[in-house]
Order: sequence, then structure tokens, then C-alpha cells
Amino acid sequence: MQAHQEKPVNEASNVSNFAVPGPLGDIPVRLYQPAGTSKAGALLPLVLYFHGGGFVAGNLDDAELQAQYISRHSHAAVLSVAYALAPAKPFPAAPEDAYAAACWAVKHAGHLHIDPTRIAVAGDDAGGNLAASLTMITRDRCAMPFAAQVLISPMLDPSMTLLGDAKRLNSDMTARECADSYRQYLPQTMQRLHPYAAPMEASRLAGLPSAFIATAGCDVLHNEAEKYAASLILAGVHTQVARFAGITHGALRTHIPLLKEIVEFLRRRFSVASAGPSNLVFQPS
Repeated sequence: MQAHQEKPVNEASNVSNFAVPGPLGDIPVRLYQPAGTSKAGALLPLVLYFHGGGFVAGNLDDAELQAQYISRHSHAAVLSVAYALAPAKPFPAAPEDAYAAACWAVKHAGHLHIDPTRIAVAGDDAGGNLAASLTMITRDRCAMPFAAQVLISPMLDPSMTLLGDAKRLNSDMTARECADSYRQYLPQTMQRLHPYAAPMEASRLAGLPSAFIATAGCDVLHNEAEKYAASLILAGVHTQVARFAGITHGALRTHIPLLKEIVEFLRRRFSVASAGPSNLVFQPS
């Protein structure tokens, strides 16, 4: 698979737009590389980032600030992925796009100047759901495990049984908005029980990568995210949880104190990965 239509966006920041092949067509992506990166230097870790938008909206621009920050401060490449959106392309189009982007990145690691043993996934809102599901997909398809996962105010529970009270929480997201998003993303009722669509329904969490899960105090989604974190811990997955009081769902993804914590978490996990075994093989489908 080959990337095409590469267009520099910001030479000073080493940012470029292009597309990679996906199961339903080209997937737009945006690559961020730390300024001053030398092709002759050490290989960089990579973060795959998935924007929010409730599975039905959003684009690469929505991940601009956080992708730039993570790349610059963690000295990592970031590949931001514009996955398929519902209702035109409902589940499983989005997670399959996520997997295709991951496979492409590993296959072209040399061209990207990245270390395929140090790849993390991250996302906010619906992108957090995709990041979580992608860790399960790669595990189930016997691919190389990711070094870490970062879930920012993720949408994890289509049953919505754990949603908080929007009025009491002063939440900028409501149950009605969540229901509308899930209705379009998961048009078939049984899809709401599939672990790749509903990570909260997953019965097998062992073997997933270390996680950083961030929640907003003013967000109806914080209960489900924190319960998912507890489930990961019970399954033996190294998990860090942080709730940011007084912050809304929409504001959390660009909250600088959060981004600083993410950078520190990623630095630690990439350091652990670089010291571990590197004989695993990613098997793209």
C-alpha cells in the first residue's frame, strides 16, 4: 500500500496531509513530526490519533492542537486519522479504517522514520472509542501490541446505562446527543453488544496495552470511562485515571494540564517499550 497526494502544510512543524488506502476507499491522514527531526537520527515513536465528533462528525482539524502538542512535547510522530463517519458509513467502517491506518503505518515505518515497537493509540470522544477498540482488534488479529492507549472522555457504552445527569453536572453533552450518535453509528441493535463498538461490553481485557484514561468533571460520560478503567485494572492492565474537575466534555481534549499528563504518560510507556523485547511481528490483514 502506498500513500499519495502528499501536501506539506507547515514546513516548520513538519506537518503534511495525505491519504492511505482503506477498506472502503482512501483515508485522509495528517502526519506531525517534531521540528528538526533528522532522517539519520533515532527512530521516533508514533501516536495514532482519532478525533471526536460522536461517530458522525469531526475532521483532522479537530485534533490539530492536541496532535501538535503531543508531537512537539513527547518527541513523537503523530498520525491523525480521518476515519469513516456514520450514517453514510456505519460500524464497522470506522474501526476498520483505524486498523488499516495502523497497518499502513507499520508497513511504512521506514519511510515514516518510526519505531514500530513504540506505537500508541489515542483519541477523544468517539475517537476514544476507536482507540480502545483498535487495541482489541490488533490483539485478536495477532498483531503487534501497542505500547499504550490514551482515552480522552471516551464514548464506550452504547447502552448508556451509566450516563450522568447533564443538568446536575453542567455537562455540554446530553443523553439525547449520545443516543442520536449511537443510533446512526450502530443501526442494528445487536451491534451495541459488539466489543469493538462497545468496549464496556468486552469480556476479555487482559493483554491490552497500558492505559491513560482522562475524564471531565462536567461530562455525562465520566462514569462509564472510569468504570472501564476499573475493569482494565481488574484485568491486570496498567491503568492511570485522571478526572479534571470543572472541565466540560468538549473542553477536555485541548486542556493543557491534561495534555501535559498525556505527554508524561507516553514518555514513560515509550521508554518501557524501547527497553523491552522487539521480536514481535505486526501481521496486517
